Amino acid sequence: MESSSQNKKIKITFFSVLPPFRGGISSFSLMVIQHLKSSTELVPFTFSKLYPKFLFPGKSQTDSSLTGSYPRIVSTFNLWSYLGARNQLKKSKPDVLLVNYWMTIFAPMYAFFARGFKKDVLKVALIHNLVPHEKRFFDDYFNRIFIRRYDSFIVLSEQVKNELLTQKPNASVLLLSHPQYTHFGSPFNEEESRNSLGIPKKSKVLLFFGLIREYKGLDLLIQAMNFLDESFYLMIAGEIYGDEGTYEKLISECKNPNIILKNAYIPDEEVKYYFSAADLCVLPYKKGTQSGVQAIADSFCVPVLVSKNGGLHENLDDGKNGFVLDDLHVENLAQKIQDIFSGGKIDIVGDRLNSIQTQKENEWEKFTEDLLEFIKTEKEKIKI
Repeated sequence: MESSSQNKKIKITFFSVLPPFRGGISSFSLMVIQHLKSSTELVPFTFSKLYPKFLFPGKSQTDSSLTGSYPRIVSTFNLWSYLGARNQLKKSKPDVLLVNYWMTIFAPMYAFFARGFKKDVLKVALIHNLVPHEKRFFDDYFNRIFIRRYDSFIVLSEQVKNELLTQKPNASVLLLSHPQYTHFGSPFNEEESRNSLGIPKKSKVLLFFGLIREYKGLDLLIQAMNFLDESFYLMIAGEIYGDEGTYEKLISECKNPNIILKNAYIPDEEVKYYFSAADLCVLPYKKGTQSGVQAIADSFCVPVLVSKNGGLHENLDDGKNGFVLDDLHVENLAQKIQDIFSGGKIDIVGDRLNSIQTQKENEWEKFTEDLLEFIKTEKEKIKI
């Protein structure tokens, strides 16, 4: 009997955004499922409706091409749906409730879910962001009610860990690094990728990729192009959330005409062309804890330039496995980019990323192994 109990897989009910919803958290969640399903009894659930229109100014929240079908049980702003969703989560009879947390609007719902489980069910939150990039008056209060209901926490940056411990000093927390993505395919031919995007072969190509929001600093990067000669091209690929006119005006007024804006969601199968065309992926974030874009760039061995704001720089050693800008403003950003492309620095970092790529192939396995070991250890604690 003891041996049978020891060999029994732990049952985890996992709630997160999942396909058909698109975006970085959905991609992340799919990788978690893929690498946990063989070692656990995993039961995933997702939203029926995610964001209301006022929080989602984009064209669509879903992508019908994404694979996977998961029970869609709750609408974020329909409080009446919370009870039915919680009942479905409880019916799965888990040992552990695991939720993905990245916006405070989910805090009341997640707190309500956790409150419905007995103490012998471990409640774990995997936190991408705790303090929002675009702060609102209710954020601190919502975070407190959420944190109070969960037993254990997994975070992806030192900054989020510190923010969590400020609010809950005795929190049991595991810090893990965001693994690189592997599902976007292998690098494509650079020349063909550039041809398909209308970029000359010999250009120095900067890439700004992903959802475009004010805190990500695209305005600063466009303005920095005024100080870069026409050997530089800037490829902007991602859907604008906000005032499109602001960016269009900056582009039209820029002295360097080599700026290409693809204002649209980039499907998974097209991602490789943008990164294969790029020399440098630029993340001039004004705020930020970690970035899925950084993980994508890493998987294509494209060096990144990040600001020192937030936690994006935590795993980077400037000039060795990426580049870090200490003081984020337009002239500094332009000068840093020029320095990166002088003296072969960009090639040295790119070669180093390629040389260590094979060491990173099992990052998701290591990530989920460490996550699962932490969960099992925490589960034992609540038995005592």
